[in-house]
Amino acid sequence: MKFPGRRKLKHYFPVTQANSNLPKSEVQPSKDTYIVGLDETIVDVIAAVEDDFMARHGIRKGLSNLVNSETASKIYRELVAEGRISDHFAGGTIGNTLHNYSVLADDKSVLLGVMSNSIMLNSPEYHYICHTSSKVDMSHLQGVAGDIGRGITLISQDGERTFAIAPNAMDDICPEVVTEEIISNASAFVTCAYPLRHANKPIKATLMRCLELANKHNVPVVLTLGTQHLVEEYRDEIEHIIKDYVSVVAMNEQEAEALTGQSSVLLAAKTALDWCDMVLLTVGAEGLYLCGYSDDAQKRETTHPIKSAEIADFNRWEFSRPQRQQDCQSPIKVYSHIDPYMGGPERIRNTNGAGDGALSALLHDIAANGFHQQQVPNSSKHETKHLTYSSFAQVCKYANRVSFEILSQHSPRLSKGLPEREDSLEQAYWAR
Repeated sequence: MKFPGRRKLKHYFPVTQANSNLPKSEVQPSKDTYIVGLDETIVDVIAAVEDDFMARHGIRKGLSNLVNSETASKIYRELVAEGRISDHFAGGTIGNTLHNYSVLADDKSVLLGVMSNSIMLNSPEYHYICHTSSKVDMSHLQGVAGDIGRGITLISQDGERTFAIAPNAMDDICPEVVTEEIISNASAFVTCAYPLRHANKPIKATLMRCLELANKHNVPVVLTLGTQHLVEEYRDEIEHIIKDYVSVVAMNEQEAEALTGQSSVLLAAKTALDWCDMVLLTVGAEGLYLCGYSDDAQKRETTHPIKSAEIADFNRWEFSRPQRQQDCQSPIKVYSHIDPYMGGPERIRNTNGAGDGALSALLHDIAANGFHQQQVPNSSKHETKHLTYSSFAQVCKYANRVSFEILSQHSPRLSKGLPEREDSLEQAYWAR
């Protein structure tokens, strides 16, 4: 369970200890530390085309076009034949998050979704697997006869982007594929709100089964909201799910306003905390917020400058470690904020996936807390129950640093972990 930076000796993670057991690529629920995610498996294809190409295939320029499997396959074959494809990216917000988690933690995660039974060399499904960390266990995917989702981004000569989306079989995962054992032993279950759009597809029933199993076994549920328009359309249902099942909500400022009706990010987070235990709120060029609960007896005051906005001195207790509200005798709300790492990249190459990167860092810290408790059960860090290993402020730093890495590259998925030692990450629990 790797962490960047060097930990103090009493908080040591014994990742280099001798282990006579042969490693297994598949998750062993009773032995491994891992997270589980449910996603719509989709591949993003990038290609440069002329306007007449789009007109010929009935694609409306500048819009997101839903197309059927036959049309998507026809477009894809023509793009391949003419050598127009510049990139394939394994997509899906949860797929991105699990991949990044496994790269950061150098540890296992489990992806729930679908995959084509027949995978051809250089097919989109082939690229999905090639661009996903080998630490992501895909043995729980459901095989389907058709294709997984395809999102084809067509870039015209004037630089405008047009999308042709073919859902194909990406929503066909059935509830019976999910085993109780794989959910019950997870450090967290993470999913997104997208399956709520498909009440007539199996994936929504699968989502509800996963939520119920996670709650039954007290596994933290992490929900990322997707897009502002999705939240606006399904707001009441999303609120209901958060109140009934969710521990952590991840969203950006537009989604937060759509969910809570609050234009202030701090007040939006405060409102959301009435429904869940923690909020990760990304605010673009303004950085990110991590908000949650700590027991009044466990609170720790910050040494950073005190900040005030709609909530006075809101970051005063940001050196506290997050707790679930049910584990606090006298819960207080805690807020932490951090500006973009190094002011943000000099050149932003890609905004897609920055929020997924921040969420993967938070999930790593949640899983690391359970891992450390298994390895060093008598540590003072586990005298009371906490949701994460690190403080609000420290998780903010970590999430912020991962987001920077995503923004600095073309892909929404990390190709490598963070440096083992980095001055910007060394404070509080991080030894110099």
